[in-house]
Amino acid sequence: MFGGDIRTLLLPNERLIYTMTTRNFRRQGPRIIPVVFCGMLLLLAGCAVGPDYEIPELETVPDAWQNAAAADVADSSSILKEWWTAFGDTLLDTLMVRAQVANLDAAQAIGRIREARAYHQIAGGDYYPQIGLDGSWTRTEIGENTPLGPIAGIGGGNPSNNWEFGLGASWEIDVFGRIRRTREATGARVQASIEDYRDVMVSLQAEVAVTYVDVRTTQLRLIFAQDNVDSQRETMDIVTAREDAGLVPLLDVTRARSNLANTEAAIPLLEMGLEVSLNRMAILLGQAPGSVDSLLVSYMEPPQPDLDMTMSLPAELLRRRPDVRRSERELAAQTAMIGVATADLYPSFSLSGIMTLQASEFGDLGKSGHFGWSLVPGLKWDLFSGGKIRGKIKAEEAKTEQLLAGYEKTVLNALAEVENTLVALKQEDIRRGLLQIAVDSSQQSVELVHTQYVEGLTDFQSYLDAQRVLFEQQDSYASSRGQVFANIVNLNRALGGGWSLDDLDPDIPGEEVEDTVAANDGGDEEEEVD
Repeated sequence: MFGGDIRTLLLPNERLIYTMTTRNFRRQGPRIIPVVFCGMLLLLAGCAVGPDYEIPELETVPDAWQNAAAADVADSSSILKEWWTAFGDTLLDTLMVRAQVANLDAAQAIGRIREARAYHQIAGGDYYPQIGLDGSWTRTEIGENTPLGPIAGIGGGNPSNNWEFGLGASWEIDVFGRIRRTREATGARVQASIEDYRDVMVSLQAEVAVTYVDVRTTQLRLIFAQDNVDSQRETMDIVTAREDAGLVPLLDVTRARSNLANTEAAIPLLEMGLEVSLNRMAILLGQAPGSVDSLLVSYMEPPQPDLDMTMSLPAELLRRRPDVRRSERELAAQTAMIGVATADLYPSFSLSGIMTLQASEFGDLGKSGHFGWSLVPGLKWDLFSGGKIRGKIKAEEAKTEQLLAGYEKTVLNALAEVENTLVALKQEDIRRGLLQIAVDSSQQSVELVHTQYVEGLTDFQSYLDAQRVLFEQQDSYASSRGQVFANIVNLNRALGGGWSLDDLDPDIPGEEVEDTVAANDGGDEEEEVD
């Protein structure tokens, strides 16, 4: 070996040893054995141990919604994909577009898709031989007085060179489907990451809409509060003047001052709430707090709540809700992992080889007699592991059972969320209508009591009570109006609105729609599971 005359290669699995020299090559065993061996493995390749995944059939899904409120919103033709456009608010539309492009939660979800696709590509690489090239140059001088010196016939002043280049390859033949099941798992995780992105976008759109109406609702409450402050301050001035003239007692002045201060005290809390909503909107748009204040500082009438919207059947909800779809894909991925663990019960087969060029002079590498090769079919089989393999299989099966239960729970939660939101929407809309009546009646009461007080037909306390009730009713009405809108938003979110089932790929800003994995890897095409 030191002089470059003899080279012994021992491949990693140490099954077969080939001896090469620079002049001849001797192969151990008849030529037909590796050919037949490889042919049998290729015929067996393609089967996969472990359970084949099927989408669970859930008996808990009803045929129709239980809540009668669904009948009021079931016949609409509005589109769930861009449900917010039905409100006719161009500023809200603009905010939605900006959030979809710049939101940082969405950016993280996009990163998770790319990560899952990368692991899918890594898993696909195991289908193919792994080929590597290495080379080395060794310059050796053996002292003439060393034990090897006389044998090699080399003196201390005669160093030798050894140039060597090798091309090695190894290939695991997927006889029992370990690689196939692994790729099934990574493919399902890619789809789960896509559903995760869709779920993030559904939540993002709902949060932008709710935050927008929070801003408008708080601004409306501030308008009501300021109007009442102005009215009560005017009353305070009148009562103070009448007390100075000796027409009314000082008690009326103190009561008027208390009523005014109580109304003014509501404004700081509303201002604080408005600032919180504005900052939350900025974060949703991926910007620093305060950066969107100029867009929303001027009050605009809040979007008018409209109960006319699309209601799909419960079974259709399972096809649309991204969180349900993600949970189902995670279950599919985990089911494939049972097959990966089961494959360890069976032998694994590999095919390894190497081609080498070796010479003492670089210029001799291409000459005849300096080429050698080795082919090693390999077998590895864990015949006894103390129950570790079967324990791993049981662990993967237990994980699958957990995810199945989690999938069923996600479905039930989705159904309950729609039912609860339907109730909240219906009842809050009734409450809004009643509060509208209360506001109109309170406004009339203030006007009537004011006239009676001026004419001396009632006391001042009745007038103050009427003013206080008016402010409370106006504030409650503004809040209820915003809550009706929020419930409509929440219903669209519960129904999985914000994307279309016709979209085979998510609309990811800056992301290629084409799956580049298919161009680089083998394996079956991944299908979109509805």
